Amino acid sequence: MTEKPSEGSSISDEEWEKFVQDAERDRSSAPKEPSARARMVTERLRQQEARGELPAGWRTGPARQEMNGRATRRRRRWAIVGVPLAVALAVVAVRPSLIPGDPFGSAASSPKGGAASPLPAETAAPTAAPGSADPAVPTVARPFAGSPAERWADGEAGIALPKATPVGTLSQGQVEQALRQTRRLLVDANLDPATLRGERPETALGVIEPRQTELLDLLTTALRKPDKDHDPLWMFSRFDPDEVRLAGDVVKTRGRMTFKEGEHASVVVHADYTFVYPLVREGSTEVARTIIRRVLDVELSDPTRYRVTPGKITVRRHDQEVGNSACDVYDGYLHPHFDSALPTGAPPSGPTTDPYDRSKEIDADRAAECGTVSRT
Repeated sequence: MTEKPSEGSSISDEEWEKFVQDAERDRSSAPKEPSARARMVTERLRQQEARGELPAGWRTGPARQEMNGRATRRRRRWAIVGVPLAVALAVVAVRPSLIPGDPFGSAASSPKGGAASPLPAETAAPTAAPGSADPAVPTVARPFAGSPAERWADGEAGIALPKATPVGTLSQGQVEQALRQTRRLLVDANLDPATLRGERPETALGVIEPRQTELLDLLTTALRKPDKDHDPLWMFSRFDPDEVRLAGDVVKTRGRMTFKEGEHASVVVHADYTFVYPLVREGSTEVARTIIRRVLDVELSDPTRYRVTPGKITVRRHDQEVGNSACDVYDGYLHPHFDSALPTGAPPSGPTTDPYDRSKEIDADRAAECGTVSRT
């Protein structure tokens, strides 16, 4: 509060209070002509100050210090508000699309080679192969550059389940179980990092009907001692960790899953997915891509009507097409070709195909041949 003049001053308490109110009002409002009373009080104070009748520091005393304190608090409040505002401005500078309406037009003027908008989920077989992508060369920072897969979903996100409904004697819950088990098989067989580096895919093997002994014995032998007649690549995606590794931690995935009523009080799940793996060799930054399309038909039967293990799925079909891997090599691993390296394996003898073309069914005879790919 403003300090009052010393006793003996000729200014009355009422005049002093009026002066203080006028001064406070003048500070909080726009500049205006002072009142006649304010001018009179100001002149009287000036004369008293000249005669030494006012205490020292009356202009710079508690009132001015209090005003400075308010200014400091205002600055402090601005600092508190200013930090999140500055952060918000920084975020907008990096991602202007966060502002509703995209006022800067960033969506229309994205630089070529930037992140591509993701494709909607595949709900039916496409009618043609995807168009050509930009001709960019893949790098470790952007391993899917130049590939249609750059717009595909990442990993497990690309394996979306359809909504389950009752089928025949099976409930909605049993159909959903069949879908989930199929997804678990696909994820563990084609996306799990341990499987990709050659370890045993326990989860995938664990969802298969135990009574399907012929398939399980074949896969067990293939994983332990692969050869031409026992190839784990028929079901699993594997790369030699001493030869290559993933460029980053993303595998691109695209496909769809459907289901229908089977013949044996069952639900048959059809899965058709393509996986794109970007790979680098140790000590190199060159990126090569291997593309694998897998088609599975699995069945879950009503355990009250057939001798089956509840919750386990029977694999009725497993087909695959592989793009960019050495021909006639049966060591249980995929071997991508790098442009800077000499080719390995036998020369391709099959036709040239587009590994991204999901519009056609897998031709079993064509898949048995090792051909060339039109792009990776």
